[in-house]
Amino acid sequence: MGTITIVGLGPGSAGLITAETLHILESAQTLILRTAKHPTTAELIARGIQFTSYDYVYEEKSTFSAVYMAITTDCLARAKQGRDIVYAVPGSPLVAEKSVELIRDEAKKQNIKVNILPGMSFLEVLYVRLGIDPVNGITVLDAADIDRLPYGLMTGLVITQLYNRQVASEAKLSLMEFYPDDYEITLVRNLGLPDEIVTRLPLYQLDREDNIDHLTSLYLPGYEGKARNFTMEPLTDIMARLRSSGGCVWDIEQNHHSLRRYAVEEVYEVLEAIELEDGDKLCEELGDLLLQIVFHARVAEECGTFSMQDVVDTVTEKMVRRHPHVFGDISVRDAAEVVVNWEEIKKQEKGYDRKSVLDGIPNGLPSLMHAYKIQAKAAKVGFDWDTIEPVWGKIQEEIVELQEAALTGDCALMEDELGDVLFAVVNLARFLKLEPEVALTATNNKFRRRFSYIEQQVGTKGLKWQDLNLAELDKFWNEAKKLEKMRKK
Repeated sequence: MGTITIVGLGPGSAGLITAETLHILESAQTLILRTAKHPTTAELIARGIQFTSYDYVYEEKSTFSAVYMAITTDCLARAKQGRDIVYAVPGSPLVAEKSVELIRDEAKKQNIKVNILPGMSFLEVLYVRLGIDPVNGITVLDAADIDRLPYGLMTGLVITQLYNRQVASEAKLSLMEFYPDDYEITLVRNLGLPDEIVTRLPLYQLDREDNIDHLTSLYLPGYEGKARNFTMEPLTDIMARLRSSGGCVWDIEQNHHSLRRYAVEEVYEVLEAIELEDGDKLCEELGDLLLQIVFHARVAEECGTFSMQDVVDTVTEKMVRRHPHVFGDISVRDAAEVVVNWEEIKKQEKGYDRKSVLDGIPNGLPSLMHAYKIQAKAAKVGFDWDTIEPVWGKIQEEIVELQEAALTGDCALMEDELGDVLFAVVNLARFLKLEPEVALTATNNKFRRRFSYIEQQVGTKGLKWQDLNLAELDKFWNEAKKLEKMRKK
């Protein structure tokens, strides 16, 4: 098994190559450059150093990710053949070099030894030219990874390897989602070379520049306006503090099991806010629900199971995977076909080794929701009525059987028949495309509001419950109904 040695050619002139790297280049039996389009290439030729390059791969592949993977595959294949190779990249090997990251990760899986030598990157030159102190914060991204630009970024930003106007245009469109169109940026080209160019211009003009190539980078100073963009860091930081040794005793004592009931409670409070059509309350309750998610993620992270970022990444990947008609090249006719595709993708993801059609439904669901999901699963394999008419009839049938059971006084029998009535009503909800759990929750909340009004009237009028009959209480109930209707209008 051969060894892969990775070195950096520096940011520009040959004088910026380290002495150690130059020695490796001169003694290499097989030297391959990621690209020969680099200022130091002339110096290598002048010193009689033999090399080849992967420039041909850029011509063959249509995307940068395909280029980097092809380079990785070739380097590993050469090492497997027992050849020691030196792979040279522009700048420093571990600064914005996707191919180096891939080679290092894949080599580890295949037990291939990789040596990486430190080198000087263009960043050191950039810091000097633009008077930037990286201690104040700097984020560096390859133009190919512009979609990974983090929300709420407050540091200065460097985008490397713009390559051409097309890449610059794509970068501009992505950046304009975070920065104002006229935000002043700095375009740098050929840093450290005699023909070095430093140009300041508004962001919207980025792709109108003619001289953009592989030695072109972009710098954007920190933008405080981006603080308005979405970030979960304040909440995750607070939870980390609460769970720390100097945090809250109650929070520290919690685990996944002890937190279960709070997640359920918060879900129902969200449903109540939706029912009330109260935007402020919904915002607050969604925050409380999000807190529970962050809480569970923090507990898991402390156990080494997963992190909040894993939660976000997992659901993001799942949504992309399950919407090929949006993120892929699949076409759908209507929403029904979307659901069919969704279920088929789920089967493929899980290997579909379930023994029963009803497998996969959590036992801990509320009973109405559980019944709804059981019926929906059975319906998918044809165990269902074709129309809603028999459903109405089934409800009447079950009510009659409940009445007959009530006459017997047998509690077990009555309970059994009552369950059948509820199950039939859930089936009706399914045919009407209503969520029974949501519907009953809304009715519960409605009852609480109206009964609260009755309590207020009894209290403010100085009345006593024992002195009021049902008709008098019903009068207050109807008043509450009228007030609700007036508010909705």
